[in-house]
Amino acid sequence: MQVLVLMRRIQFRLQEQRALPIRVITVGKKRSLGVQLVVDEYIGKLKCYCKVEDVQLRSNPKNTGDVKAQIKDEDMAVMNIISSDDWVVMLDENGLDIGSEQMAELMGDAGSTGASRISFCIGGPYGHGPKMRERANISIKLSSMVFNHQIALLLLVEQLYRSWTILKGQNYHH
Repeated sequence: MQVLVLMRRIQFRLQEQRALPIRVITVGKKRSLGVQLVVDEYIGKLKCYCKVEDVQLRSNPKNTGDVKAQIKDEDMAVMNIISSDDWVVMLDENGLDIGSEQMAELMGDAGSTGASRISFCIGGPYGHGPKMRERANISIKLSSMVFNHQIALLLLVEQLYRSWTILKGQNYHH
């Protein structure tokens, strides 16, 4: 019963909301071909609902051996591509633990924030820097387990697609 009420609330909200474009920002090494194929498949599915941009930033852009300098450089690279009117979702192992229905609600609610886009940020091997932590509108985690950036990306794009099917009342999520 509670899930049915949540579903009706989500569907009502979506009718009132606009679908914000999504930008997925990933800091890491070059993706494997298998990961890229799956990411492309889900991004193709997502494009039926909204515009989607997949941005890959190189981990350790200055090739430093200093972890603090690496985090700072990655932090600046991410901050340089986030707009002031983006609604920023930081994926972090210490973020809020949300389910698929809550993710759908987050996506639906983002349209009423005045933002022009939702940016999902997956950090590098040492996580996010202080500027991203300060800038993020919300921090979520995909699991209690920690994943590398490629696996986190796969989980994220699948959950974004699942969120849209929930919002639209389609038969993907059950």
